[in-house]
Amino acid sequence: MMSRTFRFLPLRLNVSAIFKSNANKVTSSARKLSHYHWSAKDYAEKMSMQPTHQYLFVNLQRPFSIRTHVPDAAHVSGSDDGTAAFMALFPDIVRELTEEIKSLKADEAATWNEKALEYNGLGGKKNRAFLAISAYKNLVKPEELTPEKLLLIQYLAWYIEMLQCFFLIIDDIMDDSVTRRGQLCWHKMDNVGTVAINDALMIENGIYALLRKHFRHLDCYVDLLELFHQINFITTSGQSMDNIYSKKQVNEFNMNKYNVITATKTGYYSFYFPVAAALHLAGVKDKAVFEKSKAILLEMSQLYQVQDDFIDCFGDSDISGKIGTDIQDNKSSWLAVMCVEKCSLEQRAIMEECYGQKDPEKVARVKQLYKELDLINCYHVYEETKYNDIKLQIQQVSNDVPKDAFLTLLNKFYKRQA
Repeated sequence: MMSRTFRFLPLRLNVSAIFKSNANKVTSSARKLSHYHWSAKDYAEKMSMQPTHQYLFVNLQRPFSIRTHVPDAAHVSGSDDGTAAFMALFPDIVRELTEEIKSLKADEAATWNEKALEYNGLGGKKNRAFLAISAYKNLVKPEELTPEKLLLIQYLAWYIEMLQCFFLIIDDIMDDSVTRRGQLCWHKMDNVGTVAINDALMIENGIYALLRKHFRHLDCYVDLLELFHQINFITTSGQSMDNIYSKKQVNEFNMNKYNVITATKTGYYSFYFPVAAALHLAGVKDKAVFEKSKAILLEMSQLYQVQDDFIDCFGDSDISGKIGTDIQDNKSSWLAVMCVEKCSLEQRAIMEECYGQKDPEKVARVKQLYKELDLINCYHVYEETKYNDIKLQIQQVSNDVPKDAFLTLLNKFYKRQA
């Protein structure tokens, strides 16, 4: 059993959060957070990790707090004030869900779920949440954007992030990933393991308890419920496709199936979902608006996934916070598909021998093959071309679609490294 220390430390943090609606200002009260700390040196050594990977384990022992995450999130949202208000709502989310579980007399489960949600909920760039908020602000007239409406979209944005937590925990278990967002994956923590499956389900089902609490009086409540269930179904179907193709021979990989996996596993929930939620909350009923938005957003998701695949293989783990395993896991990645389409018979034989293997030398050989096929340059050409195509689509679409939000998001992840 690998030795790791997992300590839960209470921390009081005062957060002054402000969001603006014309002349209105709302300031949050002091919030109570918790943070985690671990010592991972023994784990890194016993895993025989490379120095870079050991650095991730030993040096990224950072406390969790709103202050830690506001700067990164602000970079994504483009607004420090709006970001602070959104992040300051997180302790309320945790408290409300904890109270829901305690109402069942399940106090120990409430305490455990609180730890799981705090550990997994604060990290990341919050792209989905800020896309929902940005789209909503584009859709609602400024004079109608009351503090109450802003609070509702912030709640909804957090529920979107909770579904993201659910997917990431499950995905990390299936992939047996070691790190996520610069820290140990939840299932790798002491006393967690496969219990993380139930933790993920608790977080996911907590969404519906909180949706009922804050949205059941609204006309869009049923539409939002159906949207969450629809996205969950589509995404788990995509995850199933991803799992199936990770067991296939590399010579069976093709771009058509890759695009299906990209849309269903990532595209709908990362891009379409936040915008569709904002459209429902804003009272949009025209199905054509949803369809036009979906078409553009799924194109954006394809670019994002190709970037993800490239970063997994050639990215800097110190920047991305994740150790790439697509080659070892036999993933149907964009690089693998492009390699299969471009390679010679001799190169295909190398791919068939080395792809999906844990041996570091075979992993290195696959990366070398990618370089020989000039896939790094192909990626940069693809990124530039795809970006320009999507930008043109956004500019040409009608104004009933939240175009500004789309352009902001596209520009935020263009040429990203994490």
